[in-house]
Amino acid sequence: MSRQEALELARQHNVDLVEVAPQANPPVCRLMDFGKFQYERAKREREARKAQKQIDVKEIRLRPKTGEHDIAVVLRRARKFLEDGSKVKVRVRFRGREITHPEVAIDLLNRVAQDLGDLSEIEQQPAPEGRSLLMVLSPKGSAGKSSGA
Repeated sequence: MSRQEALELARQHNVDLVEVAPQANPPVCRLMDFGKFQYERAKREREARKAQKQIDVKEIRLRPKTGEHDIAVVLRRARKFLEDGSKVKVRVRFRGREITHPEVAIDLLNRVAQDLGDLSEIEQQPAPEGRSLLMVLSPKGSAGKSSGA
């Protein structure tokens, strides 16, 4: 069918002529209400976005000289974040000359990873970032939970 005939048919039916496959030989067109099509496509995309689960990244900060009780409090908070399905960034900040002893911070991060090992797995190993050491923990089995739901 020629282009003129298709446009005339679209006018008769009070719809739009939409090119669906321009690469085809000859190009493929369809008669449809284009405004309604765009609205429905946007609605489907909104629903898909709503169905997605946003993964939050929470951060907890420590120092090499943080006391035992304070570490316990921070670990409790991190445990709650992991139970809620968030990733946890554990940052050990150095002040002054503390940066000359990174092994203290690595030991602290390893302790945090071990204490939270039942709920989490290490996503990013401890790595220096500026004047701090950073490690990322993600909830264990998070991929299994989302596919089963």
